[in-house]
Amino acid sequence: MNALAGIQQFAVHQKITMMVNRYAIHAVGPDGQEGALLAVAQQKRMAFKEQVTFYSDDARSTPVFGFRARQMMDLGATYDVTDAAGTPIGAFRKDFAKSLLRSTWHLDAAGISAVGQERNQALALVRRFVDVPIAFHFDYHDPQGNLVMSVERKFSLRDRYLVTLPGGRVDGRVAAAMTVALDALQGR
Repeated sequence: MNALAGIQQFAVHQKITMMVNRYAIHAVGPDGQEGALLAVAQQKRMAFKEQVTFYSDDARSTPVFGFRARQMMDLGATYDVTDAAGTPIGAFRKDFAKSLLRSTWHLDAAGISAVGQERNQALALVRRFVDVPIAFHFDYHDPQGNLVMSVERKFSLRDRYLVTLPGGRVDGRVAAAMTVALDALQGR
């Protein structure tokens, strides 16, 4: 079952651990309050090939989707998002050249093709030269200019994100994978 199907808003929280990066994905209600746990992600550190697996609960007994780099150690690597059976459901990649001044990602999922960039050009430049935590926000637009996804980083001791999918057009699993990738891979 896809708990993220048709979802229009959810939150992602990074959990701090010693050996792995963990993330919790929660539903967000109409009142803005966080609700049910939808998935838990885990990324092994120091892996040769980037891979993150999402599970149905904290016990991490049932994988439900994930993403994995096609290549090892590639600055412009493409990441495939797959369901629990390994069937491709989407992909994303960082546009290395455009990201030198303003981080840019390409996202593809079930009839949606979008480009995401840091919302604020000035903050994007500051982030490159100042080593302080700055909240960054990404907006993803389809070729017609319609917003299909936004990711807003919230200030807190650990990384927190609010993800909005207007109209639920983007598969929530692909959006969750992209959000975790922004946290895990953005600084590279």
